[in-house]
Amino acid sequence: MSEHPHSALVRRGYEAFGKGDRETLRSLLTADCVHHVPGGSRVSGHYKGQDNILDLYRELGELTGGTLRIELRGAYPDGRGHVMAVHTYYADRGDRGIEMPGGFWFTIVGGKISDIDECVQDIDEADAFWGAAG
Repeated sequence: MSEHPHSALVRRGYEAFGKGDRETLRSLLTADCVHHVPGGSRVSGHYKGQDNILDLYRELGELTGGTLRIELRGAYPDGRGHVMAVHTYYADRGDRGIEMPGGFWFTIVGGKISDIDECVQDIDEADAFWGAAG
């Protein structure tokens, strides 16, 4: 059974993120892509455009001293331009660590990711880990 092209696109994104490959990530996103981060932490909000999204990913790496790791558990297409991806993320920040299931709801337009809605298992725990909004 072959992988759906939308799932393969998402999988490439996870692989590029894991390698810190910003250019591949940029190539997978539409110019006006939006990444929505839930909660009320310093990283919560709506990041519009490739540069802002890539800056978010850089900041996540900096805040965790490079320890952020995301393990993709599955990528499930709906055949209508969406992929639900589930994962577990791991990171350390200062004297605090986190291991949390979550996921992204991707919207795919023209073979690129145009919207990323992020969900986490425990918003309060995620907010505490990332720190208060400044």
